[in-house]
Amino acid sequence: MRPARPHFFLDLGSPWCWIAAEQVNAVLEPVPEWVPVSGLDGVAVDRAAIERRAGDDGLPAVRWPEPFPFESRVAGLAATFAKQCGRVVAFSLAAMRQAFAAGRDLSEVDNVLLSAAACELHPRAVLTGIESRAVRQALDRANAAAVERGVSIVPAICHDAEVVQGLDCLELLDQRANRPDRSPVE
Repeated sequence: MRPARPHFFLDLGSPWCWIAAEQVNAVLEPVPEWVPVSGLDGVAVDRAAIERRAGDDGLPAVRWPEPFPFESRVAGLAATFAKQCGRVVAFSLAAMRQAFAAGRDLSEVDNVLLSAAACELHPRAVLTGIESRAVRQALDRANAAAVERGVSIVPAICHDAEVVQGLDCLELLDQRANRPDRSPVE
């Protein structure tokens, strides 16, 4: 019998979600199901801590989009569409890299479409998906499912009845990567 897959809840507008997303598939077993959400609270943004953590993790230097924070609903809709196409991981990583490594505002549709192109999703299909009632409803259901499971802060990992969220999520990933003494905000 296969173990139940954990769920990784992420908001593409959160730099902490980006940092978690860059390692979650490599350190969790089994690989989690990625669930894009939009509008849930995120960990407070401490730009210096995020920049240090990204550097420590070997990620590109953070370039902050202007404005920041940005409205992430369009990106969340596109990620939900990408999930329906089996491309949620590729799209989400591409989008968050556009936001936090290239400094692009994901509330702008053109920047979301750049991310879609990077993972071979056709721009017209993504635009149709973003405007689709079914995709909007799927994102709303994902938000409700996250809250129902006890998620109040992203990033979050839910496995069975356990919910690990916020900076605790990053600490869990550090432990799984055999970096137990590392604090995500050092």
